[in-house]
Amino acid sequence: MFIDEAKIWVKAGNGGNGCLSFRREKYIAKGGPDGGNGGRGGSVYLQTVENVETLIDFASKHHWQAKNANDGEGSNKYGSDGEDLVINVPPGTLIYDSDLDLMLRDLDKVGLKVCVCRGGRGGKGNKSFATSINQTPRQTTPGKKGQERNIRLVLKLIADIGLVGMPNAGKSTLISRCSEARPKIADYPFTTLKPVLGIVELSNYRRFVMADIPGLIEGAHKGAGLGFDFLKHIERTRIIVHILDIMPPDGSDPLESYKAIRHELEEHSELLAEKDEVIVANKTDLDPDGKILKQLSKKFDKQIIPISAVTGDGIKELSELLWEKVRESKAATEQ
Repeated sequence: MFIDEAKIWVKAGNGGNGCLSFRREKYIAKGGPDGGNGGRGGSVYLQTVENVETLIDFASKHHWQAKNANDGEGSNKYGSDGEDLVINVPPGTLIYDSDLDLMLRDLDKVGLKVCVCRGGRGGKGNKSFATSINQTPRQTTPGKKGQERNIRLVLKLIADIGLVGMPNAGKSTLISRCSEARPKIADYPFTTLKPVLGIVELSNYRRFVMADIPGLIEGAHKGAGLGFDFLKHIERTRIIVHILDIMPPDGSDPLESYKAIRHELEEHSELLAEKDEVIVANKTDLDPDGKILKQLSKKFDKQIIPISAVTGDGIKELSELLWEKVRESKAATEQ
């Protein structure tokens, strides 16, 4: 199950209380104070790891709490600290404070770790209050409570290439051709109900990540179809690959379909509208003489890459082109 949003309650552990105790030993008439301090409560961390891809762990568990610390004891024994709670999330997770409606952190890389709730400080035992004037203090302090928060997690997939297009344009077939990903493929709309990631392997140990985004339709940015839930995933991609069906089963115009998808991307955010784009004409196996492709190319003022995801024609050339664009994009980012 693909889960890309979740709401959880997190709480750090409470600090341990300070101890009130006096030293008692045989042959020692007046033992001094020996109450130890309480330990610090465990903190709550969120960290990104490679082997987690969705927020499914939060679908059934909504309360996450770190361990409380132990109280101080006599003989100057400090209470042990509470164990920290480290919650694993997929890279690309945005952390929001639900009550403040404030984004706390964007965990956009593997290995990032952020503290979202700090554990309570331990209380002081009476040993800490001993002075030359007050040699038998009976004062202690309780441990502080750990922080707690209502958190909203939003996952935006991280991929080099994002495939967009109308339902049944051939996105799932293309990603299955280029990678080991095996999304559901059928001859009816919306067969892809969740984003699918695939790693495209090329010669000389070159690779990039491709994401198959569920089919968009007109009005997606307002919630129509499945697009509203998944448009955000395209924001993480470096390059948008727009798949056109040159022979749509419903007889629609590929150019008008292209304009409709472009409109949805632009309405969703300016970031999407400005991304580098590659236009791909799919299903050329249905156009053996190339007449339809030639007519379609005349309507566009951009280059169109012809492929057949079914037969594999043009897939290698497309993969090489996308690799070059990804490489250039990474180089520009690092400058």
